[in-house]
Amino acid sequence: MYRCVLPLALAASALVSAVAHAQTHRIFPAQALRGELVITQFPDALLNGQPARLAPGSRIKGDTNLWIPPAGLTGQKLTVHYTVEPGGLLMDVWVLNPVELANKPWPRTPAESASWQFSPGDQTWKKQ
Repeated sequence: MYRCVLPLALAASALVSAVAHAQTHRIFPAQALRGELVITQFPDALLNGQPARLAPGSRIKGDTNLWIPPAGLTGQKLTVHYTVEPGGLLMDVWVLNPVELANKPWPRTPAESASWQFSPGDQTWKKQ
């Protein structure tokens, strides 16, 4: 009977570790750029001080990876990672947590992303 306790304890420990890791380290796609986002009046926004628009069906995830209604962010200046759909509209937006903010460098323009090297396993960029 007691021999089952240790494997269950190890499994629980691994699960807690995985949850803690997930709360601080999200997986971002290589095309995600970093920027400053301000929702002005949904779906309009400012991205790095320039007018931008959220795509229909766009998603904003908070620093805990939960969906946030865009109207609740109106007027706040947020550091985010974001993707842009082919038409130029913002599609996926992630509000960064402190661990993700510390992950530098991260490209801010498509030109930087094209000239840097991305390591998806540890979510880091290297300037070339």
